[in-house]
Amino acid sequence: MCCLEVNRVYCGDSRELLNSIEPNSLALSFWSPPYFLGKDYEEDATYESWQDMLKKVIELHYNILKPGGFMVINIADILSFQDEKMPRIMGLNPSNQKCAVTREMILKARSEHPDYNRDQLAELLNCSEQTIDRRMNGNNIRGGRYAPGTHVKLVGGNLEQYAYEAGLFLYDKRIWKKDPAWANSRWTTNTLKAVSETEDIYVFWKPGEYVVNRDRLSSEEWKEWGYRQIWEIPSVRANDVHQAMFPKELARRVIRLYSDKNDIVLDPFLGSGTTAIVAIEEGRRFIGVELMEKYAELATKNVNRAKSVLSFDFAFD
Repeated sequence: MCCLEVNRVYCGDSRELLNSIEPNSLALSFWSPPYFLGKDYEEDATYESWQDMLKKVIELHYNILKPGGFMVINIADILSFQDEKMPRIMGLNPSNQKCAVTREMILKARSEHPDYNRDQLAELLNCSEQTIDRRMNGNNIRGGRYAPGTHVKLVGGNLEQYAYEAGLFLYDKRIWKKDPAWANSRWTTNTLKAVSETEDIYVFWKPGEYVVNRDRLSSEEWKEWGYRQIWEIPSVRANDVHQAMFPKELARRVIRLYSDKNDIVLDPFLGSGTTAIVAIEEGRRFIGVELMEKYAELATKNVNRAKSVLSFDFAFD
């Protein structure tokens, strides 16, 4: 394939298509990868395959970023996923227990009937054998089966290592403070874990001279968010067309801060097209890559709608 043309949406795997971008041509790459949460576009991924994908995409950026260019990754730094290697022990939450049988009641029954097995104790206390096991051992049993434990892991260090190995250096880190979109979810009420209210924005730099252009923002914008590490931006609540959309304002700030007019901006995980749309609105050129055809088609429609008020020609390949 020849070099990818700008101002187009491409359907395909970034691990293959990024090789076809003109070397040293991108001022900025801004993207949010799959978060390894089991969504439809990552249902077959393992943690290892997901990390391999991230590593490869980051590695490919060194050749296509121009010297002094930036790669900006928006990601939830704390991941939670089922892991067969984790201890199968659950946190006890008395307020959620549907059965009134307590550990103390089981211990008392055992002392009175030392020859009873678990099934007999369950019959005596009018509960399930699973309840006996949960109360006594804290085992994570669901539907009669031992469920894998939840592995909580930080991902930022991995990104930094992959970038460093590719020749890119961590330049900055910002924090997107969003509204707690899942404040009423069951996940927040049956554990001691915090409600997710932030995501991280990792900024990596390809060695080379870059321009600190004060004209990119107004003086008020520099004061309000240009210099600020924490960006307070409401999350997208209506993810009805795509399962993981970030707000246009997030993309707008990144694009305006790390690129100039007519620069080329890449999004290798384009999704519904937010990065490309904002690039158009801010007078930048773009290249968008999306793996799933239905989302590539959606992004193309959204891009065409955005370009209808501007004099750009776009196509879906």
